[in-house]
Amino acid sequence: MDTALTRLVGVRHPIVQTGMGWVAGPRLVSATANAGALGILASATMTLDQLREAVREVKSRTDAPFGVNLRADAADAGERVRLMIEEGVRVASFALAPSPELIAELKEAGLVVIPSVGARRHAEKVAAWGADAVIVQGGEGGGHTGEVATSVLLPQVVDAVDIPVVAAGGFFDGRGLVAALAYGAAGVAMGTRFLLTSDSTVPDAVKRRYLAATVRDVTVTRAVDGLPHRMLRTDLVTSLESAGRARTLVRAVRHATAFRRLSGLTWRQLIHDGLAMKHGKDLTWSQVLLAANTPMLLKSAMVDGRTDLGVMASGQVAGVIDDLPSCAELVERIMKEAEEVLENLRASR
Repeated sequence: MDTALTRLVGVRHPIVQTGMGWVAGPRLVSATANAGALGILASATMTLDQLREAVREVKSRTDAPFGVNLRADAADAGERVRLMIEEGVRVASFALAPSPELIAELKEAGLVVIPSVGARRHAEKVAAWGADAVIVQGGEGGGHTGEVATSVLLPQVVDAVDIPVVAAGGFFDGRGLVAALAYGAAGVAMGTRFLLTSDSTVPDAVKRRYLAATVRDVTVTRAVDGLPHRMLRTDLVTSLESAGRARTLVRAVRHATAFRRLSGLTWRQLIHDGLAMKHGKDLTWSQVLLAANTPMLLKSAMVDGRTDLGVMASGQVAGVIDDLPSCAELVERIMKEAEEVLENLRASR
C-alpha cells in the first residue's frame, strides 16, 4: 500500500511500531522491519553504549529502515542524536517535541524526523519547525495520554498541517487502518498490539495479564507521576492512588535509586529529567521523582515480569486483543483485512 508515510521512510506498509520502553528492543524492531512496517527502537531506558549496541544489533538483523525514539528533553539528547547520525539510523522519533535546533541537525544529516503529539497546536508547532511527519495519539493510546479521542483529534491535525500524519491510539486491525486513511492519515502507529506479539520479549505472565484484560481493566491515573497515564489497573496503581505523601515519597526515592544505578544517570540528571516532565504542572517532589524513574516501574513488569509491582502501560485496545501473532503474521493480517474492507466498500457502491 503506497502512502505518504511509506514513501517518506521507505517501508512497504503504512504501519508503525511505537518506541515502548523496555519493550521495543532489537528483536521486536527488527521483526517489525522485516515484516515491512516501521519499527521504532526505544532508547530512553538505555545508556549511550547500550543504544549503540542495540542499533547495531537491529542492523545485523535487517536491511530495512527503522527508527529510534528518544526524549527531546533528556540531558544527553544531543549525544543520542549524534549517535543516531553516526550509526546511519533512518528515522528519529520523539516522545516530546524536539527543539528546532535538533530537528535541523537531524534533517541536515538526512534523517526523517517524526515527533509524537497529542494536540493540534503541538502538531502545528513541530511542522513549522521542519518535522517531516507527526504521530498523533488520541486518548485511547497507552502511556502518557490526553483526553481527546483519536476520532476527534486526528481530523483536526490532518486539516491543520501539510505533512504526513500517522494516527495512534485505538488501532489494532485492518479496519482501523482504513478508517485512519479515510480521515486523511498516512498510516497508523500501534504500541499495545505489537507488545502482544510472539516477537515481543515481554514475559509470558505479563502478556497473559494483558490478554485477560477487558476494556474496563484499562484505566487512566495520575498517581504514578502526576500526569495522565493509561495503563492496566494493578495492585501498584491501587496502592499509589491510596497512599499518603510520605509513603509515596519513600517509594519514589527507592525506585529512583534503583533506576539511577541501572541507567548510569547522576542524581542531577535524574532530577533534571523529572522536572522536564512537569510541563508546567504542579507536581509534588514524589511525583517529580516518579516521573523521572517511571522507566523503572515499567521494567518491573516488562522485564522482570512483576505484574503485582510494575506499571503496565496499555492502550484501550488491550481489551479486544486475544492472540499473540508474530510481527510478520500481524502485519500481513492487517494489510489483508484492509484490502478486504476496501474491496467491500468498492463493491457496495
